[in-house]
Amino acid sequence: MGLLTQTQQQYYSGDRKSFTGDGTTVSFTIVNSLAAFPSTYDSGNTKVFLDDVLQIPVDANGAINWRFNYTTSTGWRILFTVAPANGVVITFDVDNNFGNYQFTSLDNIVNQFMIAHVGEDKIISKAKRTDVAFYAQRAIQELSFDTFKSCKTQEIEIPASLTMILPQDYVNYTKLTWSDSSGIEHIIYPARKTSNPSAIKQDADGHYSFDIDDDTTVPIPDRDDTTELIHDSNSSTWNNYKSATPSANQDDYQDDTYWPAAGGRYGLDPQHAQTNGSFFIDCNTGKIHFSSNISGKTVILEYISDGLGTDEEMVVHKFAEEAMYKWIAHAVLSTRMGIPEYVVNRYKKEKFAETRKAKLRLSNIKLEEITQILRGKSKQIKH
Repeated sequence: MGLLTQTQQQYYSGDRKSFTGDGTTVSFTIVNSLAAFPSTYDSGNTKVFLDDVLQIPVDANGAINWRFNYTTSTGWRILFTVAPANGVVITFDVDNNFGNYQFTSLDNIVNQFMIAHVGEDKIISKAKRTDVAFYAQRAIQELSFDTFKSCKTQEIEIPASLTMILPQDYVNYTKLTWSDSSGIEHIIYPARKTSNPSAIKQDADGHYSFDIDDDTTVPIPDRDDTTELIHDSNSSTWNNYKSATPSANQDDYQDDTYWPAAGGRYGLDPQHAQTNGSFFIDCNTGKIHFSSNISGKTVILEYISDGLGTDEEMVVHKFAEEAMYKWIAHAVLSTRMGIPEYVVNRYKKEKFAETRKAKLRLSNIKLEEITQILRGKSKQIKH
């Protein structure tokens, strides 16, 4: 049985389509052919925008705003409960699966492992499916950190607060940039010598204060509103960092840090010798803090997830499929009693070998691209 489940028409017909509302029409035909979409498609597989604002098919009260279905008289259509206003641009988009053939699902990985690696006359005579599923998820987590390619990105415009909330499935960042008016990205470098420490409230004498509402007119014993330390939302360190002009952005680096000796630049730290700005991540608050020159800029965060955030994410690139099988097999064998050590070591070596192979394949190194880059160097490259 082949792996392709859609016809060519079903795969390629997922382009966006636009209409204009007239205030009375509630039904808009996407395509007449029944074969254009799989019969299982409904509103859950599509998105509808009115003037670029996403419309929810069913609201919180259960009322239907629009639906996507097929009828013999109208074909595949969007049917609104209330007609869009006159002049409103209606955009229809399909949650397509473009490029998904390069991945295989976690369910397929588990099923195929149970078929090929578990059973009579095999290294693993028997194994619970739940155990295999657990180790498969652990394998995805570990391989997501340094083997799988990360395609996770977020783009926001930095507000006056100079902060960005970390994504829900954030594990680590790979790159932070801001894009200019030409769409060119400029790398933002981490500020390793500042942070947002937990600021403790103090009174005028420098003693720790437990007075929340600052009611200094009452007797001193009555001022203690709490027995816990009171923390301010922002530290003085962070307030000073975001309010000052970064030294890296001052003209010709003429400041106390880089210009202490009559124009000498000895000891210039390369991490500060740039004007793109800087950032640091506050793990306690889950926010990224930026220097003042990033305010109002469009910032792009590329980050790593563990691959287990949603069901759709739990997929494995086919270049790393064999690495998954070896990872699961080693995990199962290494946690069992009575398995000879040489068998465990054999699968451990195979796991490392397949992981290394997957990393090389996923690095996507192309000879033509390397030679094109090297042509700009002093060496002549022949190929």
